[in-house]
Amino acid sequence: MTAYDGFGVHTGEGVATIALDVPGKLNRVSMAARDQLARVFEELGGDNSVRAVVLTGAGGAFSAGGDIAAFLERPPEELSRLAWNVAAPERCPKPVVAALRGYVFGVGLELALACDFRVAADDIELALPEVKLGMIPGSGGTQRLARLIGLARAKDVIMRGRRLDAGEAHALGLVTEVVAPDDLDSAVKRLLDELAELPPLALAVAKRVLNATYDAPLHAGLEIEGFAYGLLRSTADFREGVEAFGEKRKPKFEGR
Repeated sequence: MTAYDGFGVHTGEGVATIALDVPGKLNRVSMAARDQLARVFEELGGDNSVRAVVLTGAGGAFSAGGDIAAFLERPPEELSRLAWNVAAPERCPKPVVAALRGYVFGVGLELALACDFRVAADDIELALPEVKLGMIPGSGGTQRLARLIGLARAKDVIMRGRRLDAGEAHALGLVTEVVAPDDLDSAVKRLLDELAELPPLALAVAKRVLNATYDAPLHAGLEIEGFAYGLLRSTADFREGVEAFGEKRKPKFEGR
C-alpha cells in the first residue's frame, strides 16, 4: 500500500475515495500532499475500474487549509505554480464529488472548488482567509470563486476573508446539496449511484466541454460542443442508449 502524506485512498465498487486525514491538525494539506494528490487523480483518471471519485475529510472537518509555515520555506517561483496540483480534480475525466463537513478553508476550499459536485453537511464553514495573513488564495481560489459566484461577491469573500455558512454557500451555488451531518454519507452515495447509471464517456466529455468553455466566447463554446456531440455519435454507449430508449428498457452502458 502506498503511503501518502496526510491522506488515504480506498477503491471499491467502482468508486475511489480520497480521505484527507491529519488528526489534530484539521486535515491540513501539506506541500507534499499537493503533489501526491495530483498524481493520484491522474492515476484514477486512467483506471477503467473507477467510475467516480470522492474527496472527503476524516473526523469532523474537510480541511482547515494548508501547511502555512511551509510557504516560507519554498521559493516564490514554486509557489506561483500551486494551482496546477490543486486543479487535479478538474482534470480528472471521472466525476469527482467533494463531501464537505466542518471547516473548508484555504486550499481545502480550493480543492473543493475544483471538484464537479460539492455535497455539504449543514455544519460547514467555507473561507479563503489568506488575506488575513498578508497573502491571497494561490491555488485557483480567486479564479474559480469569481467564475462561480461573480466578481463582486468573490471580492466580498476574499478581500474580507469572510466565512460562509451552509445556507449562504448553497444560495451562492458553491454547494449543490446541504444535508444534516449524519446524512452526508448517504447523500453522497445517492449521487454516486445516480452517476453509476450514466454512460462514462458522455460524463467525461460533458465535463471536459464544460470546463474548457465556461469562460470562452459563445461561438467557440458552441463549436467545441458540436465537435464533442459528433464524437459521441460514434460510441457504442450512444447506440445502446438510443436502442434502450426505443425498446423501453434500462440501458447497459459499457464506456465504449
